[in-house]
Amino acid sequence: MTDLFAYKILTKDQYDQLKTDGVFKGAPVDLADGYIHMSTREQAAETAAKHFAGQDNLVMVMVDLAPFGDALKWEESRGGALFPHLYAELPLSAVAGKVVLRLDEEGKHLFPAGF
Repeated sequence: MTDLFAYKILTKDQYDQLKTDGVFKGAPVDLADGYIHMSTREQAAETAAKHFAGQDNLVMVMVDLAPFGDALKWEESRGGALFPHLYAELPLSAVAGKVVLRLDEEGKHLFPAGF
């Protein structure tokens, strides 16, 4: 895969912990599976709907994949699609940007225009 960035959806508490610690070790599902689950730009909305339904005030971070080398693996997951999985901690230094995902009146996550 040649994607330069992946996206990780965090709760506000997880994002605050990332800022405090300078590193994200993983959400409970990540720790259980042994890697940090991330999504491509095209997969992010479905990931939010499937795993974060009804959760407001989420923080989606854009992760620069360049520093990870072999710690990043593209593996088959939902529907046979390849997803970026990080077999390492996620340092704050790899976060290239962030957006806060709010819910619309129907309870769906609002993504930035053009996303």
